[in-house]
Amino acid sequence: MSEPETPTPDAAVAVAEPEKEPRAPRETSGEKILPAVEAVLFSSPKPVREKDLGELLDATPAAVSEALAALASRTDLAERGVRVEKVAGGWRFVTRPEFDGLLRKFHEVTERSRLSLAALETLAIIAYRQPITLPEIQDIRGVNSSSVLKTLFEKKLITTAGKKAVVGMPFYYKTTPDFLMRFGLNELTELPRPEDLDADLSATIEAREIAAPTAAAPAIHLEDDSSGTDPGDDLEVEE
Repeated sequence: MSEPETPTPDAAVAVAEPEKEPRAPRETSGEKILPAVEAVLFSSPKPVREKDLGELLDATPAAVSEALAALASRTDLAERGVRVEKVAGGWRFVTRPEFDGLLRKFHEVTERSRLSLAALETLAIIAYRQPITLPEIQDIRGVNSSSVLKTLFEKKLITTAGKKAVVGMPFYYKTTPDFLMRFGLNELTELPRPEDLDADLSATIEAREIAAPTAAAPAIHLEDDSSGTDPGDDLEVEE
């Protein structure tokens, strides 16, 4: 009489896997997720990307786009104090510009954050030529720009973008998402083209000459600075 076979320790044991619950379909209605989208944008200190909203709310890209479009339409009205805008690759709530003075008074903000003309000039060079190194910036401006670069770093408007493979290995610099938010841009392609700026400047000058043909241009006097510092460092303009 044969004995029953004893299973070996390494014998495969079939284990029935538990059945997975079917995944609920993603939300396709923008109207249904609109209140949640509004709450997320209202509570976020920075712009929220559509992709992140879709993952958070388990909604389709089309539903998120529909909700954002509806929210933008409902808030972009003269009787509303806030609106939503697309900036730096995401969406955020902002107050309307006509309430700037009122809000500064309420929050007791007496000073404005300012950039010097030198800083604006350097920032424009980086924005249009990025990535770019400090020596390249100084070749364009013709003055030492180290201190200006430090200021832009402190304001989080620029950051490093690797090193250039040349002698000395200088850092590359580029703009940041904070730069886009500060200037109300969604992406760098929205920067005005240099030729458009030239045309706008020419039209402005021509209009002024027609309006006041006999007006003399104001004299501008620059002190001779032999120290090598940037002559634009003491001039301030509002951001």
